Amino acid sequence: QVQLVESGGGLVQPGGSLRLSCVASGSIFSIYAMGWYRQAPGKQRELVAHMPIRGSTSYTDSMKGRFTISRDNAKNTVYLQMNSLKPEDTAVYYCHAEVEAAGDCWGKGTLVTVSS
Repeated sequence: QVQLVESGGGLVQPGGSLRLSCVASGSIFSIYAMGWYRQAPGKQRELVAHMPIRGSTSYTDSMKGRFTISRDNAKNTVYLQMNSLKPEDTAVYYCHAEVEAAGDCWGKGTLVTVSS
């Protein structure tokens, strides 16, 4: 099994930045992709960024150029750097992993609120 724990959410003013972290533990050798999703109040969960272990990173169009996903293999951690934040970026952000023979794995989420 894989466990994912997010951190780094909080309140930020419009135009500000935050960096989210997701620490993976357990059977991390079976992870073949990781990413971030978000769910705003009253809306469906949507993809933010996707990072295969091998292959190219991809982003949802509205986040390209503002958000950057990265990873530190030594720390089993994936990051989401978010810049130029807008009120519409307010959501619960979830870390996600695609795990061989197990399917999708989710963290519990971290709340990001963009407000003045």
